[in-house]
Amino acid sequence: MKFLIAIEPGTDSTAFGVVVPDLPGCFSAGDTLEQAFDNAREAIEAHGELIAEDGGELPRPAPMATHQADPDLAGWVWAMVDVPVERYFGPAEKINITVPARVLARIDDDARRHGESRSGFLVRAAQAAMAN
Repeated sequence: MKFLIAIEPGTDSTAFGVVVPDLPGCFSAGDTLEQAFDNAREAIEAHGELIAEDGGELPRPAPMATHQADPDLAGWVWAMVDVPVERYFGPAEKINITVPARVLARIDDDARRHGESRSGFLVRAAQAAMAN
């Protein structure tokens, strides 16, 4: 699953800070940009594992523009990292479904806007529908 991260630029005396805006409380750092990315992936993986152990669900990602409007993150660098947290929420199963092409295009557009896959979008939509 892809996650948006915000990276606070480091200096000669401070590390690069990393925040995962769609996972409240998930943050990391690294002395180099490469370490910041690696540590962000580790933090996201640990965060996802804890959510799954508590029986929770991953929050739906907000559009990047929403996070970029946060004044606390002004001047930070934005990136996406892919972290396979799905394994903590149970084994995946392939299914075959039929969806009208127009609806599928809208699903793909919305999923892309939120930085998630088509499958991720469909799972979240089903979970939301079942929660009501």
